[in-house]
Amino acid sequence: MRKKILEMKEVEKKFPGVKALSDMHLNVYKGQIMALLGENGAGKSTLMKILSGVYKKDKGKIIYKNEELEIEGPKEAQEKGIAIIHQELNLIEELTIGENIFLGREFKKKNNLIDWKKIFKESEKLLTELNISISPREKIKNLSIGNKQMVEIAKALSLDAELIIMDEPTDALTDKETESLFSVIKKLKEKEKSIIYISHRLKEIFEICDDITVIRDGKFIAEKKVNEITEDELIEMMVGRKLTEQFPYKQSKTGETLLKIKNLNNKYIKDISFDLKKGEILGIAGLMGAGRTELAKSIYGNYKINSGEIILLNETIKIDSEKKALEKGISYVSEDRKKDGLVLGMTVKENISLSSLKKLTKNFIINLNKEQNVARDYVEKLSIKTPSINQKVKNLSGGNQQKVSISKCLMTEPKVLILDEPTRGIDVGAKKEIYDLINQLKDEGLGIIMISSEIPELLGMSDRILVMHEGKVSGILEKKEATQESIMALAIGKNSY
Repeated sequence: MRKKILEMKEVEKKFPGVKALSDMHLNVYKGQIMALLGENGAGKSTLMKILSGVYKKDKGKIIYKNEELEIEGPKEAQEKGIAIIHQELNLIEELTIGENIFLGREFKKKNNLIDWKKIFKESEKLLTELNISISPREKIKNLSIGNKQMVEIAKALSLDAELIIMDEPTDALTDKETESLFSVIKKLKEKEKSIIYISHRLKEIFEICDDITVIRDGKFIAEKKVNEITEDELIEMMVGRKLTEQFPYKQSKTGETLLKIKNLNNKYIKDISFDLKKGEILGIAGLMGAGRTELAKSIYGNYKINSGEIILLNETIKIDSEKKALEKGISYVSEDRKKDGLVLGMTVKENISLSSLKKLTKNFIINLNKEQNVARDYVEKLSIKTPSINQKVKNLSGGNQQKVSISKCLMTEPKVLILDEPTRGIDVGAKKEIYDLINQLKDEGLGIIMISSEIPELLGMSDRILVMHEGKVSGILEKKEATQESIMALAIGKNSY
């Protein structure tokens, strides 16, 4: 019989006007990986903040290593051996790896001065344990996202944590970095460490986890062993209904050629040519570093074009800035909505209108009534779940943040909409809503370029798929000939034309 390291029983948490958790249960077993799954807003983060000492529960019990706990704060959780690796990494960029790992817990010499030699020596041991060959004296700002993630794991190990919470750990990792993380997780398991693993990538759950706990609307739904459940059953438990079609493809009613890209070159892309029709979704595939985002940003005016043409509705246009792209009718939804797509401290209303203030302004004064009406229209049209248009965007779920980002672009009335990883970090229910919205825009005659690392998403939604390899187009596939295998062959440079 497996030994429980953690039991959370009948946990409740209320915020003003909202019951975030009600009668919540969670079991974690020693040396096992428990997936914690649910849609955005289901209560996963609230539950983990209670466990890691950020919030105090209103009701219920936390039993950790057979002892009932009242966790008074994050420091106490750490002292008990509970560590959390947040989705937004909690590192100080200007400090070194060693300084970050032992921040606030520095080793001291007898004279009470910091023992830097011991800090870097212990940090090096931890990095070696994780197969990371980087000097502990390296500054965090010089590391890849994957290596930053490893520093967070090293920090957890330095606490001698027995229970590690990983919140969307692979969200910004390359395939290679994800493989490296998985091998580290397997080693942690061998050392009898227990992990709570939160991810929207269901494929990872079946690859790495032992058990699954599903929560919905702040309530416990089920606990299952991974080998006892199918992906479809899991999705149904998460969203509370059957998703009859994960990728709701709509037959394209394509019109005239909207956009022509001819022999586009700069330091990121080489001799790129393709066209896009009205009412068409052109998917863009390729491995990390293939130049997909660089192509999008070149068309959008982020990166200078050295040669080639951009032809929009038979007119050759020069785009040398984002402002010019928006004026011409090309809009871009960034892959990193929190960094590039939204101003998190501003409201839903302010974010939606941000790129279109010219339309709302007369004599340098914003028409606030018009701004409110437009924002409400988009909240209704895109089914953005928010208590108010004056809610700060940082308080919305990932799926609703993405809808605000798309609304901001749609308000510019684009002819061409570039969507870069439109469903990254979004749960399955919200993904379906984004797909339905994309199909609606397609019906309205927009030309849509959709970049995605998820091949099933591209296969499911695109009319054609352009595949990139090392900054070049290696092939363009019609829907009927596109398969996972044909895309991967082109993505690694085989069979390119």
